[in-house]
Amino acid sequence: MTQELRNIAIIAHVDHGKTTLIDSLMKQSGMFRENQATDERMMDSNDLEKERGITILAKPTSIQWGDARINIIDTPGHADFGGEVERVLHMADGVILLTDAAEGPMPQTKFVLGKALKQGLKPIVIINKIDRPDERASEVVDEVFDLFVSLDANDEQLDFPILYASGRDGWCTRELEDDRKDLTPLLELVMDHVPAPQGDRDAPFAMLATLLDSDPFLGRCLTGRVISGSAKVNDSVKALGLDGSTVETGRLSKLLTFDGTDRVAVDEVNVGDIICIAGLTKSSVADTIGAPALETPVQSTPIDPPTMAVMITVNDSPFAGKEGKKVTSTMIRQRLMAEAEVNVAITFAESADKDSFEIGGRGELQLGVLIETMRREGFELTVSRPRVLYKEIDGERQEPIEEVTIDVDEEYASTVVDKMNKRKAEMIDMRSSGAGKQRIVFHAPSRGLIGYQSQFLTDTRGTGVLNRIFHGYAPYKGDIRGRHSGVLISTDTGTAVAYALFNLQDRGIMFVGHQTPVYQGMIIGQHNRDNDLEVNVLKGKQLTNVRASGTDDAVKLTPPKTMSLEDMMSYINEDELLEVTPISLRLRKKFLLAHERKKASRG
Repeated sequence: MTQELRNIAIIAHVDHGKTTLIDSLMKQSGMFRENQATDERMMDSNDLEKERGITILAKPTSIQWGDARINIIDTPGHADFGGEVERVLHMADGVILLTDAAEGPMPQTKFVLGKALKQGLKPIVIINKIDRPDERASEVVDEVFDLFVSLDANDEQLDFPILYASGRDGWCTRELEDDRKDLTPLLELVMDHVPAPQGDRDAPFAMLATLLDSDPFLGRCLTGRVISGSAKVNDSVKALGLDGSTVETGRLSKLLTFDGTDRVAVDEVNVGDIICIAGLTKSSVADTIGAPALETPVQSTPIDPPTMAVMITVNDSPFAGKEGKKVTSTMIRQRLMAEAEVNVAITFAESADKDSFEIGGRGELQLGVLIETMRREGFELTVSRPRVLYKEIDGERQEPIEEVTIDVDEEYASTVVDKMNKRKAEMIDMRSSGAGKQRIVFHAPSRGLIGYQSQFLTDTRGTGVLNRIFHGYAPYKGDIRGRHSGVLISTDTGTAVAYALFNLQDRGIMFVGHQTPVYQGMIIGQHNRDNDLEVNVLKGKQLTNVRASGTDDAVKLTPPKTMSLEDMMSYINEDELLEVTPISLRLRKKFLLAHERKKASRG
């Protein structure tokens, strides 16, 4: 007897509570002992996900409920990782759409829901965080319905069931006034509303590879869903590309299914199972793995193209090789090629002399996460300012445009509108969202948004929320002025001294503190004016035996400004670079020597 099976994906905007809800489902399904210690957000398994509190990689899990097995796929909420969401929806027969009871549908909600509706999936809507003091559940339900209509949902999809929940506290109800006990209403609804996987059990085995990762013991692991037939360990298989060509042939050395957060080895898999296979060396995402008799590949949706790219080169600063072990271009190249193979939303290209590499992605966050991951693996590299990727459409240069949704207190709305206008943004909608807040929607060029996040937080005193999502391409909007201020550049190599920094504080904001190692050509601060200024931060106090009142006062330093990796990437200009090492992040000029910079500016 085969047990009942359901495959669902959980989709939502970032921070609306997907991963926390899955934690509660796992605990209530009896996967853990009463007294077993468990992590918060168990599905966020890598260090960066835990630190930032966001999901970066889509991951399947499975729970047992009664006689049924429910496979659940946790998906990222950031638009930068949308490539993951687009692929994993192929593995699901239904989706749970999670919406915050106060914020309502956000740009990423619209993006992932649109993809799910296109594939004919019927969503279950959960209004989450219903225990928030500023919840407005009934209005949010209306907004969700309007969103479905605007995305051309069919009648069946528009008849969606609604649950009210608190994922953190582990309960959901069909009506707001029902008893708030546990998540049983959700599990019952999944069994009733989501169809069981369809597929021909007697046809040849076929599965669509959706996720790719590597395991130190098993090698390359492809995760996907069995579309037809069944397979056993050691069966012969072949991999077909999207065009029907054979990529490789091999054997299924290992078959794994998911049990909670663990992978469990099994002897046989059937239609509808979400499985992980090992034994193939060349197959990648979007390939069809099937029996030797299989002739036609399973179709999958093409991934949206990257909109932004950075150049990555070897670190050639005077401090190169002091902190990292992986410093050669060959090592960097191999690592970037491996990433492009696993992550289909990233593109890799190299220069003719193979010493610089262009990595394309969805946005600063996605590129920043890749560079941060490499940094933790011991790499040293230099990174250029992100640049947008233009397209030639009907002989006209077109640039990527993003839809930007901003939630801001009314008092800061005019400042935000002014700043966005300067960045060539076009206002689409502006309305009050209650409690003294405004929701403003813009269509803005991607290049105008590079580096705007930190400026936006300053303008709104940290109270504003900015969300952006790729909208489409439009004709080039003209020049946008970059950074308004110049930088302070070190004239020598050595260690910064408090006395010198104290005397330079009037000149601008410092990025380095007392005893920070600096080198010639390194950027140590932001100048008050729009020109670059070369300064000596190594100059100590001249010690003499002459004393005058006031000369021995204690030096008071303003703490240096600290920036994250993404902030630094978007801060630099075209003639500057970001040096990334396992321990330090430093800003520098492309040409370290003053006469070389002069020569380049004339050229």
